[in-house]
Amino acid sequence: MMSTRISIRKRKGKKELFGILCCVFILSVSGCGKESISSGGEQETTVIAEQETAAASEQKTVKTAEQPPNLEEPHEEESQAEEPQAEEPEQVISILMVGDILLHTPVEESAHTWQDTYDFRPIFSELKEEISAADLALVNQEVIIGGQELGISGYPAFNAPYPIADALADAGFDVVCQATNHALDKGEKGVRNDLAYWESKYPDMVVTGIQDSEERQEMIPTVCVDDVTFAILNYTYGTNGIPLPQNMPYAVNLLEEEKVKRDLQIAEETADFTIVCPHWGTEYQLTPSAEQKYWTDIFLEGGADLVIGTHPHVIQPVEMIQDEGKEMLVYYSLGNFVNWTSGTGDGVANRMVGGMAQIEVARENDDVVIKEYGVKPLITHVSEGYGGVRTYALEDYTASLEQENLIKKQDSNFSLSYAETLCEKVWGEQESLW
Repeated sequence: MMSTRISIRKRKGKKELFGILCCVFILSVSGCGKESISSGGEQETTVIAEQETAAASEQKTVKTAEQPPNLEEPHEEESQAEEPQAEEPEQVISILMVGDILLHTPVEESAHTWQDTYDFRPIFSELKEEISAADLALVNQEVIIGGQELGISGYPAFNAPYPIADALADAGFDVVCQATNHALDKGEKGVRNDLAYWESKYPDMVVTGIQDSEERQEMIPTVCVDDVTFAILNYTYGTNGIPLPQNMPYAVNLLEEEKVKRDLQIAEETADFTIVCPHWGTEYQLTPSAEQKYWTDIFLEGGADLVIGTHPHVIQPVEMIQDEGKEMLVYYSLGNFVNWTSGTGDGVANRMVGGMAQIEVARENDDVVIKEYGVKPLITHVSEGYGGVRTYALEDYTASLEQENLIKKQDSNFSLSYAETLCEKVWGEQESLW
């Protein structure tokens, strides 16, 4: 049996598209295969935001007044063929994703206000406009959002206060990926608190990778933008040795081959474009591991269109894979969006450089294809005091900011030129789209 719940809301994208957030629940039938969406399926529709009346977007037919016949030039009075209508411009959908929101203790302290609350919005302030402008914006929330009642903590067992969720929503993200190795740092209660906060405060946010019921784990999250349906799959390689709760074995999506292949099959049947966000690879390694290559083959065979990886905490290459008529774009690792590690020495500077995946897709006949792709280099700036931690586009980072970045005390290699060289080494000539 299968049911759908569809919520309609106005898109915030740069083309003012209207999007549909689709949560598709796919339940097993007698332990066998899955049913796909059918036109006869039951639907519950909830209007999330009233559509604004925009006269500029309505199609209007303008009739020109008839001109009296010109007796002196009868030949010009002959009916003239209407000018051919210009072809409608191709509707391109913009997608972006950023890497790990890694809330080490100094990052949390920088968000602690004098009113004994937390405000993480400064972290995103330099890139909020770009994030909000994308038609579909994803982020990897590395640590569980269990709230202050479970104790705010950094490495090694993380727990974030609820205001980080407020900041992610305020920045303009549409999808939050939470299948990470830190998802169970606060056990069952952490997962339940996290999901309850999103559901109560931001019910239209797509939160994927963790769930509080078996039914939710059987759900394939989809987001519909301009009549294009995107399936978004999120998994982690593990949970740092913490076992899944006995009464909650569905809490976190793991990279289990049978489940992944099944999910890919359902996504192929229910969506136009499949995005996989795996938490995989080897920490601090600038190149993909054998494990990443293994899963890449599975994703390609299963029909995935786009893979955006996280977990290594450093950037890794971008590759367009083509094999026997199949095509799949892979960002092996976007690195950290924000962090302030306590580590010292060589390699720490690498963790301060991240990437923003930028993809543009469009419908071509019956397919949705990638038209353009790129990556924007990012850099985390850390300094003392409230709002002292924030992330910049590397192109906007200045020499004066470099001198103020306290990470230089932990790794003397850190510099603006070091970050630029690292991006060239890993990404080559790959450029930013926007």
